[in-house]
Amino acid sequence: MDAPSASAIVQLEGVRKSFGAVRALAGVDLDVRAGECLGLVGHNGAGKSTLMQVLAGTLAADEGRLVVAGDDITASAGVAAARAHGVVCVFQELSLCPNLTVAENARVMHRAFRGFGWRKRAGAAMAAMLDDIFPRHGIDPADVVADLSIARRQMVEIARAFLVTDEPLRLVILDEPTSSLDQVVAEQLMAFVRRFVARGGSVILISHLLGEILATSDRVVVMKDGRVVETRPARDFTRDSLVAAMGSVAAREDEKRAAAAQPAGEVVVEARPARQADGRSLRARRGEIVGLAGLAGHGQTDLLVRINAAAQGREPHARVAGAVAFVAGDRQSDGVFPLWSIAENITIRSLGGLRRFGLIDPAAEARMAEEWRQRIAIRTPDMGNGILSLSGGNQQKALFARALASDAGIVLMDDPMRGVDVGTKQEVYGMIRAEAARGRTFLWYTTEFDELRHCDRVYVFRAGAIVAELAANEITEERVLQSSFAEEAA
Repeated sequence: MDAPSASAIVQLEGVRKSFGAVRALAGVDLDVRAGECLGLVGHNGAGKSTLMQVLAGTLAADEGRLVVAGDDITASAGVAAARAHGVVCVFQELSLCPNLTVAENARVMHRAFRGFGWRKRAGAAMAAMLDDIFPRHGIDPADVVADLSIARRQMVEIARAFLVTDEPLRLVILDEPTSSLDQVVAEQLMAFVRRFVARGGSVILISHLLGEILATSDRVVVMKDGRVVETRPARDFTRDSLVAAMGSVAAREDEKRAAAAQPAGEVVVEARPARQADGRSLRARRGEIVGLAGLAGHGQTDLLVRINAAAQGREPHARVAGAVAFVAGDRQSDGVFPLWSIAENITIRSLGGLRRFGLIDPAAEARMAEEWRQRIAIRTPDMGNGILSLSGGNQQKALFARALASDAGIVLMDDPMRGVDVGTKQEVYGMIRAEAARGRTFLWYTTEFDELRHCDRVYVFRAGAIVAELAANEITEERVLQSSFAEEAA
């Protein structure tokens, strides 16, 4: 590891943290320098988010030392101490108050917005910051957060973190900040990060999008099993060497399933977006992987929700032939049952097949949960633990296991890889291809262009309607972006 720099604004030394029998951090040393973007990567459960919670003051370390801006704050570590020293974290699980407006959420973090007219001042500050980071964001400071899409909520959370009021701002921690953002908005954020760093600020960037890490970071730190295993300048890594440092095998391009290898089956899903003015509709055949692309918030999730409703007989304007499972992208609002165990969250969709003499067979339920813990590598010592004991990425794995373990012939996926590490992604891609080869149909909305390469066909959405349909050999980044911004006949 590099020796700590004299310009380090943060130093973590020998940080340890355990949750019962689970050792999350095993003596981590880390420094962050002024005017740098530090990339932090590793598999789900490697300890990245736990380490950032210690730095941000939301978790207390069992052992170790924390120095920020030259002050040893180990004894007084907490959110107030971190904020007072200019450390702010944007966590993967968003912390906005859904019943408050954008301006009112700014007041929750920034006490400077008080007195007569504070809402107006807070709204103006948030509007200016959103304009700076995300041009053409379409967010009004008076909007209630619960009414915003998950992508716009993430944008608000990020803008709030970068606001400077009565406390300094030295370091912003971004934990999977682009997980809900489309490619264009994600690029806007990364450009702003580089501007912020150029002005002397510091950023810790946690992301499973390795291209994002390599293009934006100055240094990259790799964590594995609660330890830092490698630190190098970003320019010294390639994608393959970074994947290897994390302990994964890089995916080979020739692993992609060619569309021609999958024979076309009968149409099992047919649905038309609500705002479709022409006669175009989405069709998916048995055994197909159909992608939904385009800028976030342009109708992809809405159509998946309508298809799901049609499977339950609640949507007359879509046709679905077969049982449906839904993998939610917003796991906190639409995915996990927070008071249930990991096992219960996985098996809930399959309880009909786990009955014995009319009652749920606990042994069969436990076997199913354990099978999927091993198949999808959910990091937990006990499937009876609460679902919220898992990292965000491992919670998402549980949602995938719920869908794939079910008897559903059609799986709807609403940007499901949010916060999932690169190694697990490759395993899940392989499962999807194998299940499709056995006749399962997947409708896959994703904000990651690389994931579209696994699809047989892709529908591009714009302003709530389908504007292009691309066959496998037509799926290029250029075609998707062109279609996202201007309608074309296709």
